[in-house]
This record gives sequence, structure tokens and C-alpha cells, in this order.
Amino acid sequence: MRPRSIVFAVVALVLASPVAAQGTQPTDPQPAVSIEIPPPDVTQELRLRDGSRLYGRVAAIDGDRVVFRTTAGADLTVGRADIASLQIAEGRIVKGEFFPSDPNATRLFFAPTGRSLPKGRGYFGVFEFLMPFVQVGITDRISVGAGTPLIFGIEDGRPFWVTPKVQLHDGRRVKVAAGLLHFFITGDEGRFGIAYGVATIGAGDSAATIGVGYAYARDDGDDHGDGRAIVAMAGGERRVSRRVKFLTENYMWDGGGLLSGGVRFLGERLSADVGLVVPLNAEKFFAFPVVNFVWVF
Repeated sequence: MRPRSIVFAVVALVLASPVAAQGTQPTDPQPAVSIEIPPPDVTQELRLRDGSRLYGRVAAIDGDRVVFRTTAGADLTVGRADIASLQIAEGRIVKGEFFPSDPNATRLFFAPTGRSLPKGRGYFGVFEFLMPFVQVGITDRISVGAGTPLIFGIEDGRPFWVTPKVQLHDGRRVKVAAGLLHFFITGDEGRFGIAYGVATIGAGDSAATIGVGYAYARDDGDDHGDGRAIVAMAGGERRVSRRVKFLTENYMWDGGGLLSGGVRFLGERLSADVGLVVPLNAEKFFAFPVVNFVWVF
């Protein structure tokens, strides 16, 4: 072989080596999904790598094959390599159909329920398109939140509110919580809010919530002093389908009150509330709409 041919051959091998190495480099394997046969009363959510989702439970494991029994009673055999995730599903089975849990079960329209956010779970929502808020679980029984209205160009101070909440009792059918909804305005000495206690009686899809609150208002620059009132609340929720729940939330105080009702549309992480609120003891009958959106993270 001529010297020139040898040089060209060496250069070609050097240039080709990285390409060949890159082309034959093994890809990182997909992380293995832990698969176990759960207790009979547990419902699992199975997600396949093609995007399919099934509800049921693992019935058998045979090497690299898994038998998954759906809520309808059908047995499907899938390979371990085809499983993207397997986790316990939050919800219940109704006539063979899986109803996911309400992602916004810690609230009615506005009022809190006796349920609590689990540690590390939170939600972001918007009341009436103008009042965004966020709430995060610090522990399984303690959560904190805050919000401010979407109003711009405020010269006298921006309003904020904070919403700490503590669950006092977590029974199977009865859950009790206490908390505070406190408002303040930056640069202003005035402050107002309501300290409350609530109890939710029933299951996640059908329950009643009752509560009592101590409303207060204070303005250090106001000669009229402080304002106080006792507010009673009674509400309820009733699941009527996989994606729809009826809600009602009603208030009474000395000299007035509010009645409300509507529906909640349930998604996997997003819920939307639509309803009407009717003031009591008004000179003329009127109602105003309720439109809320909440995304759970």
C-alpha cells in the first residue's frame, strides 16, 4: 500500500471511530416499576407506555408477565417492559366503574371542609376569575395558604389574605378542622377576617359540612372601634356521576345570610365549580354567579 493510501486509511478510521462508538452506545434502561399483588380492597392505577390507563388490581405475576384484573372483571396480561407506572388509585368503585376522588375535597365553593391536605400536596385556584390563591400541606394535618386579587394600579396598598388550617380530628366518618381567614392591606393598619371551626360528616362523595365562625374587623384609625359577628355555615356535597358533584354552601348571621348551589366538574387534577349565590333579606331578589377553578399539584 502506498504511503498516501495509508494516511487516508488512518484518517478515515480516526474520524469514523467516534461515530461508530456513538451509534453503538447502549441507551439507559428504563427504571423498573415495583409490582406487587395488593390486598383485595385496594384499587390500583396501571399506566402503559403507550399512554393507556387501567383501573383494577394486579391478580398474578409470572416472570416478565403481569395479569391485571380491571374493575369490570376482565383479566389482561401485559409485559413488565410495557408498564410505565403502577400506583394505588384514590377513589372508589361504583357498579364496576372507578370514580376518582374529588381533587378539591378540602373545600366547598369557598368554605373549607374538615378534610386536610396531605403533606407535600397543594392546590392553586382562582375564585371568580379575579382572586388567585394557593394552599400547601405542611404536614398531614396542617396546611397554609395565601392569595391576593388580580387588581392592578392600587395606590393605597394591596390586599392579601392568609389561610392557615389545622385538622383536629380525622375519623372515618367525621373530620374536624379549625383555621383562620385573615385579610390585611399593605401600608394600612386595618385588618379583618374570620376564625372558624368546621366538621365534615360522611364520605368523600356524599357529606355534610357544618361550621361556625367568629368574624372580626379592626381599624386602629377608626373611632368606631372593632366589629365582631358570629357566622354559621351549613353545606353539603353529593356525587352524581364520575365527573359531576352537586354542592351547596349557606351562611347565616345576625340580620343576613347567603344561599348557594351549583355543580363541580371533576378532572384528574383540575376541578371547576359553577353555581349561583342568593343574598337573603335583600330589598330585591338577585343572584350572582360563582365560577372557580382549582388545580391540584
